[in-house]
Amino acid sequence: MKVVLLAGGFGTRISEESNLKPKPMIEIGGKPILWHIMKEYAYYGHTEFIICAGYKQHVIKEWFADYFLHNSDITFDYTSGRNEMTVHNQYCEPWKVTVVDTGLNTMTGGRIKRIQPYVGNEPFFMTYGDGVCDVDINKLLEFHYEHGKLATLTAVMLEQTKGVLNIGGDNAVKSFREKNMSDCAPINAGYMVLSPQVFDYIEGDRTVFEKEPLERFAAEGELMSYLHKGFWQCMDNKREMDMLEKLLETGNAPWKKWED
Repeated sequence: MKVVLLAGGFGTRISEESNLKPKPMIEIGGKPILWHIMKEYAYYGHTEFIICAGYKQHVIKEWFADYFLHNSDITFDYTSGRNEMTVHNQYCEPWKVTVVDTGLNTMTGGRIKRIQPYVGNEPFFMTYGDGVCDVDINKLLEFHYEHGKLATLTAVMLEQTKGVLNIGGDNAVKSFREKNMSDCAPINAGYMVLSPQVFDYIEGDRTVFEKEPLERFAAEGELMSYLHKGFWQCMDNKREMDMLEKLLETGNAPWKKWED
């Protein structure tokens, strides 16, 4: 089953890094966060990827073009006057990766629509190229097949980080309390499973997938949520990047199931 990864945005909220590369190519633990997401899916046996590229899409293509070279021991022999290359030990992921230039200013729905020829008439995974998660991908897929709707998204509970105020009509604070679990709200964490009919809900490049298509799915009763109570974290800013880096450095990265 193919995995579609959205990796074409500008990443303006982490511009100190994304001015040089697309946000999904920003490294944590020495590898792009995009690679970490792909390793998650590959752990569950899903190794065919379609990357929706856009901003600085050449960086993604060049990284994968050099991936084999960078993960092998190689002898370059020029003694005979020729460039002879011998590959010794090699380690390369058993992946099939298609990188598609889906346009510089294309919205999320438009990017998904543009890769339709590569997906074909079959269900597919789709997620964002800037968030890691320890969701069980195959249980998510099983849930999608069981309910039979067009779309499934993974929902996580976003914890309230501030104190909670009860404000009266006169703007006086009637009560104050610290946050608790009852203040959490479910959000869309990506890690979706989509039926091929979703392409019919996308008009073109200006379609934002999280607006018209998902809103229509919900209105028609075709959108289901898979509640994930484990780890999920996006990388929208430098603070979140540093947090993910710290988890990797200390060996406490929940999404790295492939090293268990």
